Amino acid sequence: QLQLVESGGGSVQPGGSLRLSCAASGFTLDYYAITWFRQAPGKEREGVSCISNSGSVTNYADSVKGRFTISRDNAKNTVYLEMNSLKPEDTAVYYCAADHTISLCVIDPAYGMDYWGKGTLVTVSS
Repeated sequence: QLQLVESGGGSVQPGGSLRLSCAASGFTLDYYAITWFRQAPGKEREGVSCISNSGSVTNYADSVKGRFTISRDNAKNTVYLEMNSLKPEDTAVYYCAADHTISLCVIDPAYGMDYWGKGTLVTVSS
């Protein structure tokens, strides 16, 4: 069964940190770019960050630049999103998605992705 599974979400106070993981099973991520999206209640889905298949290309939404870092370990078939200096407005369900492409990545939520995870909830509140 081909799937992506997110983990690492939870509740944290403003200024805190979390690390999300996106693990693939049933296929290898070697030829897939990975994008993290998020969706807050009542809001549209937003592209957060993406990383190309080799890790050589990364992109970030302006709202998270300097606070979030995306990385990947293809040997573990996993992509990570390190989130620091979290703000209440970062509260959302975070999803990872895979795009079968090499050497680039896209954070546009309108772009078609091949596989999606079911999401993990991040809550930032005092």
